Amino acid sequence: MPELRIIRISGDECALDARLFESFRKRLHGSTLLPKDDGYDMARRVWNGMVDKRPALIVQCADTNDVVACVNLAREQELQFSVRGGGHNYAGKAVCEGGLVIDLSSMKWICVDPQRQTVRAQAGLRLGEFDRETQKFSLATTLGINTDTGISGLTLGGGYGWLAGRYGLACDNLISADVVTADGNSLHCDSEQNPDLFWGLRGAGANFGVVTHLEYRLHPVDRVLGGMVVHPLTKETLTFFDEFSHTAPDELTTTGVVGAGPDGKATFATGICYIGSFDKGEELVKPLKRLPGSIADSISARPYVEMQTLFDQSWPSGRHYYSKAHNIRRIAEGTIETVLRFSANLPTPHTNIAFQQLHGAASRIRATETAFPHRYDHFDLLVHPATDNSADCVTMIDSARECWTELKPFAERAVYVNALEDAAEEGEGRVREAYGVNYDRLVALKNRYDPANLFRLNSNIKPHKAVGKVRG
Repeated sequence: MPELRIIRISGDECALDARLFESFRKRLHGSTLLPKDDGYDMARRVWNGMVDKRPALIVQCADTNDVVACVNLAREQELQFSVRGGGHNYAGKAVCEGGLVIDLSSMKWICVDPQRQTVRAQAGLRLGEFDRETQKFSLATTLGINTDTGISGLTLGGGYGWLAGRYGLACDNLISADVVTADGNSLHCDSEQNPDLFWGLRGAGANFGVVTHLEYRLHPVDRVLGGMVVHPLTKETLTFFDEFSHTAPDELTTTGVVGAGPDGKATFATGICYIGSFDKGEELVKPLKRLPGSIADSISARPYVEMQTLFDQSWPSGRHYYSKAHNIRRIAEGTIETVLRFSANLPTPHTNIAFQQLHGAASRIRATETAFPHRYDHFDLLVHPATDNSADCVTMIDSARECWTELKPFAERAVYVNALEDAAEEGEGRVREAYGVNYDRLVALKNRYDPANLFRLNSNIKPHKAVGKVRG
């Protein structure tokens, strides 16, 4: 075979020995893709069309043994590598330029235990695939708001979602996980086995290994009251949304989205999901429905799987996306003025400014209970431009950064790690803010499980001192 050129962790390019590579490939149950192979271009694509990276090698893993082989190869040859689950990350961290991609997207086994109300699933599943299986038994757990998102990356960073107010975050419902660590071992982690690593996986998991299986607690969820009400974007609309969300019971979770209406003028869509008695839910949403100036109202009783698709058309795969984020406790006057000013001239028709709520059960867990630290009522505020025309990218990125900077005085010194997509521009300080009060404990955990920082293409927790190769 021709010489395989690949990037090392150091950034230097090297030639991978042909015999070594053939031996590696023969041990795999899955397949390998090189740039010349059919299917390579499709396999390197991710959700964000702005990302155009060309890895030297993609390994489409079939099982845990394949993942172990990949991690061992990367460690022994000191190769740069990334891990792909759903590939939904804005910054395209699922693929790496010139390196190795450990692709889990073919690992889609799932088994629901309706008696125990649990589910065990492989890490290549996407939300829509997961929900379809659990909903066969009228069960669900908190998992995002876009069906194209991978379950693994979402959960390992925390995992907001429509059910978080009632049942906590995705990571709060994680019962156990199997993870391949930097030394090539596959460890089972739960509250009794490797509990320190299990703690770290729930909020900072990308730093400690490749998770291959996840086990979740499920909850009775069938039909929900949900949908959107759209109004013109005004100070009164934003003030109402803030108060409506702040006083919502656990069973009611909101997401607000600024966007451009058909006439180009800015609108505000209030998305809601209520779990419980529909009569009570209807009473709770009456103030929203009665707010003057409604442009559209789609709130109705609907299957949960349908609820999960609410924003799918707004964020389709292949569009060019960029995102900047803050945590904010309330949508106060300064935030409102800034949002109104920037929304008066959105850089593209597909640009959004979104407010995803965290409250209720997810906010009542101690900040140190899991690696995810932001346990207080807040919104994940996303300045989120998008375009189908790559010529718009520079303008929309500049606009997003300017808006994000002007919102900074009204925000917490905190950010949701799954929304931290511009670490190179923001610096290491923002990574520390993502992990908050748990950062020092996470560094200690990194020193133990990945002292050479093998897992680094993430919102990276650097060990105190990289110690060179980690030997299996």
